[in-house]
Amino acid sequence: MTARLFFAEAGALESSRPGDVVAVTGDEARHAVVVSRLAVGESVQVADGSGRVAEGEIVTAARDELVVRIASIRESDRPATRFVLMQALAKGGRDEQAVEAATELGVDGVIPWQADRSIVQWRGEKAAKAHRKWESLVLAASKQSRRATVPQVEQLATGRTASARLQEADAVVILHEDAEASIAEFDAPAGEVVVVVGPEGGITPEELAAFEDAGGSAIRLGPTVLRASNAGPTALAVLLARTRW
Repeated sequence: MTARLFFAEAGALESSRPGDVVAVTGDEARHAVVVSRLAVGESVQVADGSGRVAEGEIVTAARDELVVRIASIRESDRPATRFVLMQALAKGGRDEQAVEAATELGVDGVIPWQADRSIVQWRGEKAAKAHRKWESLVLAASKQSRRATVPQVEQLATGRTASARLQEADAVVILHEDAEASIAEFDAPAGEVVVVVGPEGGITPEELAAFEDAGGSAIRLGPTVLRASNAGPTALAVLLARTRW
């Protein structure tokens, strides 16, 4: 079993070498020492979000600080294609399930999308709280899956802002049950690819037209209709298998 992974502050490993020490502080340290009960002498991994990961032995295990002496450092390759999931808000936590699974698979970014048919609504303080929850979710999923980076959770996209965001991508995949093209026919280009997943009620014809005008292509996954929690991760698994695995 690989060593547990924890995140230090951004840039903490920038100039680090084997033999140096790196500190994990705050909630991450408390989780390691209080929750996971890690102790001096145990091996862990430390990442700083840059793609660098250090592995070493714990030399200090305090409630507010975990200090690790670095034995080795590895650099993660930067993929030619960056995948982003635009996930419509969905009831029953299905949107969160999709984001969690996508993070474990290797998605590079997440865009919460307030679709026309989304039952869940992010407004005011609720929106800020929900956004923080998604950030915590992708951090936890990154640690669980031993990722070197944490996907960025972008600001909530609605209406025109969603279409404008898609125009920035190099390619856009719109998952749609009535699409003629199959995901088997899609070749992901270098650059950014956004995978769009609608809510329980589906993407409206108006949204589909707007997204196609923004450069998107409607694509079907197969003969069945998947839940909002499963569609995005399934598509990402197919695309990632072709480009990274």
